Amino acid sequence: MVERLNKCHQSRSDNNNESESSSSPAFESTSSFLTQFSNLKSSIESQLTHSHSVSSSDPSQLKPHFEQISTSISYLEKLVTENSYFLPSYDVRSSLKTIADLKHTLETLISQLLPKKKFSFKNKAATKKDTTNNNTVTPQEPKQPLPLNRDSLGFRNKSGELLVGDFRGSEVGKFTVSDLNSCEVRIIGCVSTLFIHRLKDSRVYVGPVMSSVLIEDVEGCVFAMASHQIRIHAATRSDFYLKVRSRPIIEDSNGVRFASYCLRYEGIKEDLRGAGLDAEIGNWGNVDDLKWLRAMQSPNWLILPENVRG
Repeated sequence: MVERLNKCHQSRSDNNNESESSSSPAFESTSSFLTQFSNLKSSIESQLTHSHSVSSSDPSQLKPHFEQISTSISYLEKLVTENSYFLPSYDVRSSLKTIADLKHTLETLISQLLPKKKFSFKNKAATKKDTTNNNTVTPQEPKQPLPLNRDSLGFRNKSGELLVGDFRGSEVGKFTVSDLNSCEVRIIGCVSTLFIHRLKDSRVYVGPVMSSVLIEDVEGCVFAMASHQIRIHAATRSDFYLKVRSRPIIEDSNGVRFASYCLRYEGIKEDLRGAGLDAEIGNWGNVDDLKWLRAMQSPNWLILPENVRG
């Protein structure tokens, strides 16, 4: 089975070549996250409501007041990003909509109360200043990547290698696969949580993951994995063979294809049963694209044709 997947991946790579010639808490609980989100949202709304009072009593405090609100909104946005890999897609969308509304309200207040001041959210890129302007531009915080556990077990910083982890009969918590180029990863047995980051032209074949899989910044790869939740961010030209209890989530991705999980090894049925992943729900084909909220099919992903599957 692995050999067949490798051949399909190589065929797709050949075709593409021819055509081209952190610090927020991870709650791991939806109810805990929503409670924290609601409390922070209420606090920000209270600060926004207080803006007119600040303007009347001491206009000189408006700028730091708005900066504090901006920082709070940025933190709230970061909180959603870092925990969205285990959240239901509806809660992610609802949270992002709330953040967008808060930003709009803040921008409206700024335009009303500070019409001559230039103001932007701290997590946005700074506008390039004219070279004749001597004002120093404060470096802006880069976009926060999805969370990775850098202290966990894992495979890191390899090129052109076969990496095998056999965890049958073992208890493995978080496992990280990162910074691989042209590698093949085989994980046999169960792990609790899987983090995958910065892979190129690699293949990752994984037994059951007890909770969630988080994938970020991958290109030209093939994945076969089973998990309760799978979140994919910044993936291009990659195939995913999945068994997943919730709908897979993609964001900032394109050219990704999906098919049903097909990995086989001795004892996998028992591993899947032990992880609560033995039933075939069919969610592998019900993909939510967070950057495509229209009713029509997202152009960023498609179902892998059966005649080219491994």
